[in-house]
Amino acid sequence: MIENLNRYFDHSLLKPETDLKGIIKCCHEAIKHDFFGIAINPYWVPHAKKELAGSKVKIVSVSGFPLSANTTHIKIAEAVKGVEDGAEEIDMVANVGLLASGEYEKVEEEIYQVRRNLPRHIILKVIIEAPKISPDAQVAAVNAIINAGAEFVKTATGFFGGATAEIVERLRIAANGQVRIKASGGIRTLANTIALIDAGADRIGSSASVEIITEYKQNAAKIQ
Repeated sequence: MIENLNRYFDHSLLKPETDLKGIIKCCHEAIKHDFFGIAINPYWVPHAKKELAGSKVKIVSVSGFPLSANTTHIKIAEAVKGVEDGAEEIDMVANVGLLASGEYEKVEEEIYQVRRNLPRHIILKVIIEAPKISPDAQVAAVNAIINAGAEFVKTATGFFGGATAEIVERLRIAANGQVRIKASGGIRTLANTIALIDAGADRIGSSASVEIITEYKQNAAKIQ
């Protein structure tokens, strides 16, 4: 069993139909299970900040989510506003079209511009939508993220395909310890979660965090 599995999770609620009731529930679940953070859309960050006051659960906001094709200044503004509203980490989506067409220097420059406009203590994770790009592009994306100064490469938004152990292992090898890895997209079972962590994931993004950690605790109880 993986120790402190709950601390791997960014408990995610990013669906467009999310309402305030859902955000409040997400926050309370994260507090109850002591998840590392919650990942939510920018509009809800001030509301989550109120609900999470006094807890150690971090707020993760997003930028350029989920399509990635916003202009750079919009991604910067979205990231900066998220931090001003209370986010402690930003998950930005790299321009997937540029990655798919091999324009890696432009991707690196955009990530750099977002990173330089954020306080240094704010963690920047970069979503590369790995299922939509080639293995070579995935590796090149990791190099761009390293060069731009971000802290994490993240597999996917979850809207267009998900994380696999094969992808995570490829990203881990490419990262060579220089950036961390967040696996996200379609992670709904304990077995899948463990496989992704074993492959090299340092953080897990999932909307099924409660179900996964409940299964984990049930299995731990059986072992005892």
